[in-house]
Amino acid sequence: MKTDIQIAQEAKMEHIRDVAARAGIREDELEFYGKYKAKLSDELWERIKDNEDGKLVLVTAINPTPAGEGKTTTTVGLGEAMAKLGKNALIALREPSLGPCFGIKGGAAGGGYAQVVPMEDLNLHFTGDFHAITSANNLLAAMLDNHIQQGNSLGIDPRQVVWKRCLDMNDRVLRNIVVGLGNKMDGMVREDHFVITVASEIMAILCLADDLADLKKRLGRIIVAYNFAGEPVTADDLQATGAMAALLKDAIKPNLIQTLEHTPAIVHGGPFANIAHGCNSVRATKMALKMSDITITEAGFGADLGAEKFFDIKCRMAGLKPDAVVLVATVRALKYNGGVAKSDLAEENLDALAKGIVNLEKHIENIQKYGVPVIVTLNSFVTDTEAENEFIRRFCEERGCEFALSEVWEKGGEGGIALAEKVLDTLENKKSEFHTLYEDGLSIREKIETIAREIYGAKGVVYEPAAAKQIDRIEALGFGAFPVCMAKNQYSLSDDAKKLGRPEGFDIHIREVYVSAGAGFVVALTGAIMTMPGLPKVPAANGIDVTDDGRITGLF
Repeated sequence: MKTDIQIAQEAKMEHIRDVAARAGIREDELEFYGKYKAKLSDELWERIKDNEDGKLVLVTAINPTPAGEGKTTTTVGLGEAMAKLGKNALIALREPSLGPCFGIKGGAAGGGYAQVVPMEDLNLHFTGDFHAITSANNLLAAMLDNHIQQGNSLGIDPRQVVWKRCLDMNDRVLRNIVVGLGNKMDGMVREDHFVITVASEIMAILCLADDLADLKKRLGRIIVAYNFAGEPVTADDLQATGAMAALLKDAIKPNLIQTLEHTPAIVHGGPFANIAHGCNSVRATKMALKMSDITITEAGFGADLGAEKFFDIKCRMAGLKPDAVVLVATVRALKYNGGVAKSDLAEENLDALAKGIVNLEKHIENIQKYGVPVIVTLNSFVTDTEAENEFIRRFCEERGCEFALSEVWEKGGEGGIALAEKVLDTLENKKSEFHTLYEDGLSIREKIETIAREIYGAKGVVYEPAAAKQIDRIEALGFGAFPVCMAKNQYSLSDDAKKLGRPEGFDIHIREVYVSAGAGFVVALTGAIMTMPGLPKVPAANGIDVTDDGRITGLF
């Protein structure tokens, strides 16, 4: 069996101008990054902005397991299948982070014969968007520390600096550091921290900004510290906004690449869903909606994280109204949730399936709470049995969901036609009554508790004393109407990664809460979640190499 990277490297790609033409994009509306990548220009948006929006389909999943689910693979394959059916569809994805590529999860280009290419470029430096975000973030950090060093006319309290540096790499030793060591000219000694770039507020701002003007407004509102009087100090106060925007002026433009079957794919932005808001950029999604009859997008990790944030943060802010949701599961992952060891997942086990399918059940219920029709798809494995597939099909149909097998990993678009037909039927015959889970007017605690109870199934929420004080301060500063971005482990509906299936009777523990004033949401950290991941004992980087002729190996 060929690896993903072998399949991708053997693919015959079309010039990106020819791929763009399929979406009605003119050559002079592209900004080329070689032959197979391009950015979409502001001129394109000006031409299409008054077009009627197409339908919006979100692809999400059950909680991830070591058995694999294949959300991006399904998204790509569904887009390819729509093209085979003659439909005008576009895919809108997030960009991968270097952290997972060199860590344990791998990249985010899909898999098998349902990939976007060039996959090595996408999974590594791509068009430099993440480098620009990192640079803008760290420019602000440098200007903040320089201001303190050069007289501190804003009266910044070094003990209340909240802006963190970032790096797009899993590097646990940078979570908590001390800066300014050395002599007096080396700066004020203070504790500092790093987050991974995809969890930074600037990543969120880039993904939520409508245009360059909105980007600058959001950048200016970033709270970097508090002064000795306890008042917030912003990027505007440091006069850093213009320089940061200059670094981001190209990064804010969405990127265009292609699938293995040459279907156009817009790939832009990359926040994680466990520690950030987990959706591709508003600009990319809106562009796709204006150029297609059907836009297929995804949100990170399981529906308890990515889909909830897509609905309650992205759709709320951008005025988006999804028309259908595809919920991805696998027989293997459901058996794993039912207590089967990874080594035994190839064996038929209907009892374990019946125990583990409660995880899928909870995600179905959650999506239905938003008023959006659900299509469940099983990402097919050769070890799946007819009895297992039939058990899941009946289970879904009894709960008012459409159901389809997906074989896109093995067959590309052809393997997604059954799913595409179910999606098309749903779009035609079922009306979405989309609404958010909670109203803006609820308090921060009420929003946190609504998500915990309704989406996770928790019985209650426990606040650390520091978190309770932080919430009071955030509301006193006037940010209480913001939506909440919950930072939670992705493996369980609870904040304990070991609680699989559909846990009950647990509390969600809130240990820290802070405001991302530029992004426009409040972040609540639960359990032991980290905003700077670490590498595993044997990182994927150990197996990655490049041959003498420049061909990358071992990326997957």
